[in-house]
Amino acid sequence: MPHSRSRSRGNASRRTATAVALGAVLALTATACGDDGSGGAGHEGSGKGEITFWDNNGGVRTAVWQKIIAAFEKKNPDIDVRYVPIPITDVQSKYDTAIAGGGLPDVGGVGTACLANMVAQNALDPVTGRIDDSALKGKLSTGMVKNVRAAGGRGEEMFAVPTSANQGTLWYRSDLFRAAGLKVPATWKDFYAAADRLTDVGSNKFGFTIRGGAGSVAQALDMMYAQSGIDTFWRGDRSTVADPKNLAALEKYIGLYKKATPSADLNNDFTKMVAQFDQGEIGMLQHNLGSYPDHVKAFGKERIDGFPLPPAAGGGPRTIVSTPVDGLGLFKSGKNKAAAWKFIAFASSPEMNSLWNEEAGSIPANNDAADDEWITSAKPIAAAMESVNDPGTKIVQLPYYLPDWNKISKAETEPDFQKVLLGKMTAKEFAQKLAGLLDAAQKEWNEQPNP
Repeated sequence: MPHSRSRSRGNASRRTATAVALGAVLALTATACGDDGSGGAGHEGSGKGEITFWDNNGGVRTAVWQKIIAAFEKKNPDIDVRYVPIPITDVQSKYDTAIAGGGLPDVGGVGTACLANMVAQNALDPVTGRIDDSALKGKLSTGMVKNVRAAGGRGEEMFAVPTSANQGTLWYRSDLFRAAGLKVPATWKDFYAAADRLTDVGSNKFGFTIRGGAGSVAQALDMMYAQSGIDTFWRGDRSTVADPKNLAALEKYIGLYKKATPSADLNNDFTKMVAQFDQGEIGMLQHNLGSYPDHVKAFGKERIDGFPLPPAAGGGPRTIVSTPVDGLGLFKSGKNKAAAWKFIAFASSPEMNSLWNEEAGSIPANNDAADDEWITSAKPIAAAMESVNDPGTKIVQLPYYLPDWNKISKAETEPDFQKVLLGKMTAKEFAQKLAGLLDAAQKEWNEQPNP
């Protein structure tokens, strides 16, 4: 089982694991005391000894967690952190396996996309009271707190401490735009014109790269709502996914495939898409802030730039689809919750939260880190924070609280999105199927007895 230890005494180096941005966890074997993940309330413990931490973006964020863990152990020499890096693509299945079979960690990375499913399985301890009794009280972003509460689906109770937020960003090669005499794509008309202008299929140059593999549906929703300006995911108990305005936006978006994008995009998840953009002659990429460090490394700040998706077509508002807030969860079955909470509180402190988000290229949750110099000097991140705080920005909250959200938006519809790109399914059929699945899940949610 891949794992590593971090100690202030300098022994034992960590093993890295390749993966990507926002949540994952490796199922460990059941412990000798027979924890079954969901059973038992665990114990506060002595506040000393060993705790296990599952990184939900192992490999990609291993280096920064090494720094945070080393600093924590230096301050708390009587606590050792057993670090387990997990690829984000495995997060849901690994947590589910551990909940069913035993062996959950003391602390784990938990994004809002996975939160409802874990809360429904009674795997996480509520942390609202712990936050109120700590230095974190009143220091966490109100928007991120709201998202975490909504995703948990249990009223005002919180089941994770938010650490960061992401936002969909339109990245563009500023050097290619300058060479082509193009202005910054500030409108959707500019965007589609630039995608066409920067494409020369014969020379293997493309204006855009589309996400056709894992994560394609979530990204398509970003592009749909941003163009349509529809500012709510539900009208009553029915999803707005298949609204005619969203459908028209989807058709324009998928119309880019093979016309202004590489054909290889059909199977690209985010890592392949980002790598392709950073290595080739592609003008634009839609992805969240998390890939900013990769773009800067590939091109330098002078050749890359990014900003929130343009306002809705026809002069509508800027409409942002809420992306998962990442956070740290305290597991109910843990035997040393006192030590585990010390680690969560330390990792969420201004200094550590700022460090983590600077290296991840994300928006920090701790308000005392929001004015740090690295944020003001990173134009795309500063622009994202400004757009989120703009009263005119409309934010569409995705239904992360639905236990079936991940299954619907991934396993049940990502293959269909590929069929749409290949012309084997219409955009209307795809949108109506997705909407129907979501409507059924919402109906089921409304009928169950929720606290």
